[in-house]
Amino acid sequence: MKKKVLILIAVILFLGTTIFILTEGIEDKVWTTTRGETDLIKLFSLQDGEIIKSPLIVTGKARGSWFFEADFPVLLTDWDGLIIAESSAQAQENWMTTDYVSFEAVLVFESPVFPGADEEHFSRRGYLILQKDNPSALPEYDDALEVSIKFK
Repeated sequence: MKKKVLILIAVILFLGTTIFILTEGIEDKVWTTTRGETDLIKLFSLQDGEIIKSPLIVTGKARGSWFFEADFPVLLTDWDGLIIAESSAQAQENWMTTDYVSFEAVLVFESPVFPGADEEHFSRRGYLILQKDNPSALPEYDDALEVSIKFK
């Protein structure tokens, strides 16, 4: 009986540790913005080079300074830089802070992939761009996170 209880405890500890490590790795990935900042925004819903389809739900956390009036612009471009979808990421909590604030955005788009294109065709490539909201329009306050993606 004691042996079974010890084995059960060991299995529970192993599974708990594994789940913690896997989820910690996703949230703690370092994302670097176009200005070279690494502590302003974290993206949870996808990784660089991930294959996406519509609708794309984008989630993460950004410092309160990334928002203005509780949102910031999110763009999706094709291989040629053409914007094929745009939306706003909405703060999920109080954004008037220097701490991280959860956000969510939904992008609905038509796939720009050429008919008959294979998995490595250039028309499958694009970018997800999360722009720091900059109501001043001064270039010194611009910043963005650009993530390469592939269309399904």
